[in-house]
Amino acid sequence: MTNQVVVADNSATDKKENQKMEILVDFPGGSRVDAHFGNFTIPTDQPPIASAPTPFGVFLSSIGTCAGIYVLGFCQQRGLPTDGIQIVERIHSNPLNGMVEKIDLEIQIPPAFPEKYRASLIRSAELCKVKQHFENPPKFEVTTKVA
Repeated sequence: MTNQVVVADNSATDKKENQKMEILVDFPGGSRVDAHFGNFTIPTDQPPIASAPTPFGVFLSSIGTCAGIYVLGFCQQRGLPTDGIQIVERIHSNPLNGMVEKIDLEIQIPPAFPEKYRASLIRSAELCKVKQHFENPPKFEVTTKVA
């Protein structure tokens, strides 16, 4: 039997009641740890094999990809081409403890991108739910259960 952990994400709420998302985490072998939700599997691994990103790498990349979804939506709603647009995420960590102290998101745009949309493009990226959870973090509860 594969060892597994189930993570219930109650951080998303609507006006009537808490929404619940469950993520099944299992250990397929070696240093692999995979997360499953819906029809998706997010593989993670550790060096030396590193057959997939580390969990921390997936976590950090979710910030840029989340901002990217909002940038993409902004452009699509206005009929703006996304060719040449990319986001560079820079992680600044404390050298003493390794903790992330600052995250920069630089939205690189082509020269032809309309000036009138630049500030709004930044505001759209700032709507990212991952970023919002950093600003208002959820509570964590870790338990065990005999299954």
